Amino acid sequence: MRFAAVLSSGWCGEGVGKAWGPLWRAAAAGYDRPTRWPQPEPEPGFAFQPAAFQSAAFQSASFQSVRQTAFLRERVPEWAQMDSQERSRGAMDECAQTTRPVLRRLAMAVCLGVVRVAFGGCATANDAVTDPALGREAVVFREQVFPADDRPTPSCHASTIVDLGQGEFVAAWFGGEKEAAADVGIWVARHSGGHWSRPQEVCVWRDPDGSRRPCWNPVLFTMPDGSLALFYKASGSPKSWQGLVRTTADGGATWSEPQPIRPDPRTATTLAGVPVGPVKNKPVTLADGAIVAPSSTEDDGWRVHFERSTDGGKTWRVIGPVNDGRAIAAIQPSILRLDGGRLVALGRTQNKRLFRVESPDGGLTWGEMTLTDLPNPNSGTDAVTLADGRHLLVYNHTEQGRSPLNVAISGDGVAWTPVVTLESAPGEYSYPAVIQAADGLVHVTYTWNRRTIVHVVLDPAKLRGR
Repeated sequence: MRFAAVLSSGWCGEGVGKAWGPLWRAAAAGYDRPTRWPQPEPEPGFAFQPAAFQSAAFQSASFQSVRQTAFLRERVPEWAQMDSQERSRGAMDECAQTTRPVLRRLAMAVCLGVVRVAFGGCATANDAVTDPALGREAVVFREQVFPADDRPTPSCHASTIVDLGQGEFVAAWFGGEKEAAADVGIWVARHSGGHWSRPQEVCVWRDPDGSRRPCWNPVLFTMPDGSLALFYKASGSPKSWQGLVRTTADGGATWSEPQPIRPDPRTATTLAGVPVGPVKNKPVTLADGAIVAPSSTEDDGWRVHFERSTDGGKTWRVIGPVNDGRAIAAIQPSILRLDGGRLVALGRTQNKRLFRVESPDGGLTWGEMTLTDLPNPNSGTDAVTLADGRHLLVYNHTEQGRSPLNVAISGDGVAWTPVVTLESAPGEYSYPAVIQAADGLVHVTYTWNRRTIVHVVLDPAKLRGR
């Protein structure tokens, strides 16, 4: 809320407008949007400790309110020389002397509100999700998968992560000159012995004449037989790409030859170019061994569908689409598990809200797609059902831009509570992937300004949402 707009409209009278002019102009510079205030560019990959966040970048973000107060005092030096009681008393006296009687109480409340906002006494819902201190006690560690200033490609995006057990992980992403450039391939790094290996390019697409075309959206997933699968898309744009998969039995040291995603010959679909495999986020394996992969297409509107395998990933049955691509334009679902074999999927839309759609029977059929209350700036999300039954979502809590990046918790998959702010500075922090490892800790990877992939570890026991 902009108190400056109220003051400038004459609600407090001409005298108050003059007296408060410097202050409301400072507020109008952007107080209701903290990310607009001058601040140093954050450093990527700074490490968090469980009890103290020691990086300069985080400290500068943590003391944002201090900088804002100092900024106001610099813009309005006469107020900086008065103590808080004098500031409040002066404002009240000025209001009482210049405001029409019928509006006197309202003017006093507005003036007091400006004082409280300017000096840190008032917070909004937006302040909470952009507060870098939100959920800091749950952050165990934070690092770069590779240094932003020594990156293997100029640009990187769309990461994925999988747990190999015993503290080892594999991450993958696409990288090249820029998204959709011909040289974009799939890159992989392995976390072992407390550090990440040097990234290696493991997937490229070459036409028969040897020319390259881009690869997209890798998804790592442990198959029922224990092998690790790397699903990805290649050969064209999201409207025409094809799904491919490579597997490894040695944690990514060697990979099989790429294979297409094969359809179940017993079923048919009206969608073109499918199955493509999981389009951005990981599949889930059900109690009966069936694998359900969340997917979508973009050739005829943005439409969500699901791909289900009952033969260990050899073939896939396409289910859907579950929306028409127009009333709600949706892609890139994540799947959560509810009780009684029910599933719920959430994901990205062009409608400024996350979508939600539920299955009563393990993904065989799906209900009506609806929009949730959570904002979405047309950017990818990911979610996971935790071992304790709660659901965790990583998303951008905004309708525009790709900052902040947040974590929310839900007990029922319907009502969500933001519990951690992963990023809040200006920039792009997007396309998260999230898993819960065998030791119970939650691992998140995401794009950091297209320059690196950040890896964050969270302790779910310290996440306060229900």
